[in-house]
Amino acid sequence: MVTLLLDSANLEISLSVTERAAAFAPTSTIRVARTDITRVQLTDDPWTWLRGVRKPGTQIPGVIAAGTWHSVAGTDFVVVRGRREGVVIELTEHAPYQRLLLTTRHGLALVKALRLDASEELEEVSEMVAHAAPKAPRKRTPKSATRPATT
Repeated sequence: MVTLLLDSANLEISLSVTERAAAFAPTSTIRVARTDITRVQLTDDPWTWLRGVRKPGTQIPGVIAAGTWHSVAGTDFVVVRGRREGVVIELTEHAPYQRLLLTTRHGLALVKALRLDASEELEEVSEMVAHAAPKAPRKRTPKSATRPATT
């Protein structure tokens, strides 16, 4: 499972030795500028998000999909393992990929962490959210208090 690291400027995806080999990745980390992230979406089945042709990479349906996928819509970097939850990170046209498709148990933490003001140091996404102070819930005004009285 990939490790996600986030600071004020970058999202860093750290690949294990196995993931790097399966993806034919030249380095063990993929770095994306935070400003290049346009949308983050959680998914229960990341396999449905695969698009295009694998080039280079590894794919054993239902087991692993890792590497670069090329399609008319753009280039995606994929590390999907098993039937786990995942995250789809859409990027700007200036980024090295148009999408990142990853299985991670920290998808919700990533979404929350991207909304926070991050520090200058790289910090694991799950730890960043755990240290964030919870926001107090907003008070709701009862509907009867907002309606004008009728006579």
